[in-house]
Parts: sequence; structure tokens; C-alpha cells
Amino acid sequence: MGYSVIYEDIGLRDYKETWDYQAAFFNTLVEAKKNTTGIYESEQNLPGRLIFVEHPHVYTLGKSGSENNLLIDYIQLQAKNATFYKIDRGGDITYHGPGQIVGYPVFDLEKIKIGLKEYINRIEEAIILTINEFGLKGSRLEGSTGVWLDTENKGRTRKICAIGVKASKYVTMHGFAFNVNTDLSYFGHINPCGFTDKGVTSLEKELGKKQDMGMVKEILKRNIKVIFNLDWTNQ
Repeated sequence: MGYSVIYEDIGLRDYKETWDYQAAFFNTLVEAKKNTTGIYESEQNLPGRLIFVEHPHVYTLGKSGSENNLLIDYIQLQAKNATFYKIDRGGDITYHGPGQIVGYPVFDLEKIKIGLKEYINRIEEAIILTINEFGLKGSRLEGSTGVWLDTENKGRTRKICAIGVKASKYVTMHGFAFNVNTDLSYFGHINPCGFTDKGVTSLEKELGKKQDMGMVKEILKRNIKVIFNLDWTNQ
């Protein structure tokens, strides 16, 4: 029997609104674990949650990141209809916007019986399997999280999915940003994930045409279910 998770696709939502939304589930699981000892009786029936969302244009900076990696000022941000947030995940700066699948898994890793490193590895694997179904070969890049293309060719290495997470009591929040039909010009205003010598890409750019977001989400959802051994639930 797998780990019970509620899946939600909440469409296009404001970043801060969604942050608060996932934080509510995160805090419920963390507090339940703080209030028990041994086997977590009070939270043993609480499911995890997997949220898929698209955001309006926004830049987010992780707690270890540098504001110098944001290359435009606040007036220019407004001109681009973009917002900026410092947040409590790992990683540096990244961009979220329409056409990008942002995934927020709120999982109890103790129930899945894995640590944080393996958790990130499995997210990467789900993305790698997904883009493989579109004929693309994704891989990991030593010293960085996320999924990349052409890692063996330093001049062409480019990222298709960024990952940044937070965990407390082995409960996770934040997650990944997978470029499907993303407007990649917005990455030109940052050093993505702190890198100055690597590019970004999307399924649309690699395949030469816009992709069906619904289909991509279903493929990714299926791969996450298999990789993490999840059971979908409605409770």
C-alpha cells in the first residue's frame, strides 16, 4: 500500500496566495508530528498533497540566494507585470510564469521512508521520465539540483526543470518548476539558479511547437505516482 496523497490542479494562481495555501497543509502535518511521540497516531491518517499550479510572472529568491542575481529593478519588474519574493526554500533565484508546471508536493518523507536527498532525486527522475516520453534525454548536473539537457556539452547545457524545497520534521513544501510552454525571455532578467554560464529551455522550445499542458500534466502526475508509490485519495 502506497502513501496516500490528494492531488489538485488549481490552475493559474497568485504566487503568495498559493504559498499560503500549501503552507497550511505543511503546517498541519508538522504540528501533528510535534504533538506526538513514537508512531504518529494523530496524523497517521492525514494524507499528503500534490499541488499543480501555474503562476503569473514572478521571481523567487531562496534563502541562500543573492539579490544580485535579479538583474532588473522594481520599476522594471512592474513594467514586466512581474513580482518578486524572498522565500524560505533552498536554492537561488528562479522564475515562475504561465506555461510552466509548478509542483508543490507536501509529503511526509518518513511515511515514504526516504530522506531529503532521495526525495529530490525522485522528483528529478519523474521529470526525466516525463521528458523522455517526448523524445528528450534529461539528466542531472553535478553540484546542482534540477533536470538538464546536454550536460556533457558545456556550451549547450540548459535547464528544463528547477527544484527548490524546504523540509521540517521530514515534511516537504515548495518543489519544482517544469518549463513546458514558458516565455523564456523572462529568464533573461536573472541569473537562473545563480548560474551565469548555462541556459534554460522548455518543451516548446525543444520540440518546436506548443504542447498540450493537460497531457503533460497527466504524464507527469502518473510518473510521480509511480516513482513515489502514491495512492490518490479524496479525503
